[in-house]
Amino acid sequence: MKRNIRICCALAALTFVGASSTLTLAADQDTTRRTATGAAVGGAVVGIATGSWGWAAAGAVAGGTTGYLYDKSKKNEQQAYEKGVQDGKSKSK
Repeated sequence: MKRNIRICCALAALTFVGASSTLTLAADQDTTRRTATGAAVGGAVVGIATGSWGWAAAGAVAGGTTGYLYDKSKKNEQQAYEKGVQDGKSKSK
């Protein structure tokens, strides 16, 4: 029984990651992709480790949250980089 749950979680995660990588209509693709990937990986890892759907759902929530926070961190990093480039350009004139 646990083997079936693990296989189902792994297949669901792979399907979810594959589907989320092809999202083209999302307003913010990076956020959607990172959040969905985090949720899929978190749900699969916890589901496989525990063999419980309840814990798999909790892992998906934790993974999705982590993916979202990672995305925000990367976007802040990119904004800081762009601001530094602009500051550098304005000082060189």
